Amino acid sequence: MTTVAQADEGTGTPYSLSHLDALESEAVHIFREVAGEFERPVILFSGGKDSIVMLHLALKAFTPAPPPFTLLHVDTGHNFPEVLRYRDHVVTTHGLRLHVASVQDYIDRGILKERPDRTRNPLQTLPLTEKIQHEKFDAVFGGGRRDEEKARAKERVFSLRDEFSQWNPRRQRPELWNLYNGRHAPGEHVRVFPLSNWTELDVWQYIAREDITLPEIYYAHHREVFRRDGMWLTAGEWGGPKDGEHVEKRQVRYRTVGDMSCTGAVDSDADTIDKVITEIAASRLTERGATRADDKLSEAAMEDRKREGYF
Repeated sequence: MTTVAQADEGTGTPYSLSHLDALESEAVHIFREVAGEFERPVILFSGGKDSIVMLHLALKAFTPAPPPFTLLHVDTGHNFPEVLRYRDHVVTTHGLRLHVASVQDYIDRGILKERPDRTRNPLQTLPLTEKIQHEKFDAVFGGGRRDEEKARAKERVFSLRDEFSQWNPRRQRPELWNLYNGRHAPGEHVRVFPLSNWTELDVWQYIAREDITLPEIYYAHHREVFRRDGMWLTAGEWGGPKDGEHVEKRQVRYRTVGDMSCTGAVDSDADTIDKVITEIAASRLTERGATRADDKLSEAAMEDRKREGYF
């Protein structure tokens, strides 16, 4: 993805952006476009690597001023403690405002019921959509990338949601020449994906270039885990392990983070960013395909959840 800007005077050599510079430029443009078109944008921020990169880009887009966005985290109650500590540290460091939509609160009030498998990722939709409606957010930034999963590959950069926060994959708007259509009726909102054209490898190469700090669980470390459905899961209050599932200490790392009940670790000795990049470059599985049990429920699991309002 190379963009020719102008010829270098005297040599005739064309000036070009690296692929990371081009991706960064596109993302910064998207953030500024949303700031100009919408009244109440919000950034979904979980403390995962994609949302961390997204916030880094937002800070860059408006420096030296603070970004004109608040943050929103849908807390399942089964999040990794390391990630929550990182989230709170970032919010404090940059003086940002954080909204939290709690799945546990909805369970306590009897609005949602705990699933038999104790997985709470599918339960995030209602807290998310109600928080968007209550706060009247009209643009919601998400860190989804097209390389992650088939349903996410269908998304436009500006993806319209109806008044019920539902997504219709057939109601997609053309986005020619990076022209984005943010028009929406009262009650509707737009999901915005600045990292749409990035890959997992792009994200890690950008993290390395920008020297971005991540939660430590993204790097190889020794952890007590148990085997379920071909994945190494962390024991916790969510209900694992079951009878017959044995906890052992292994050197693992996480390629993606989410609800502990459905986010698996991978065996790895990649304890530095250079080793992580080498490992990812050699991998033939996407991060979600390799480590997310909630995407294995059916062929259309992600698309079904996105239709209902999931991010």
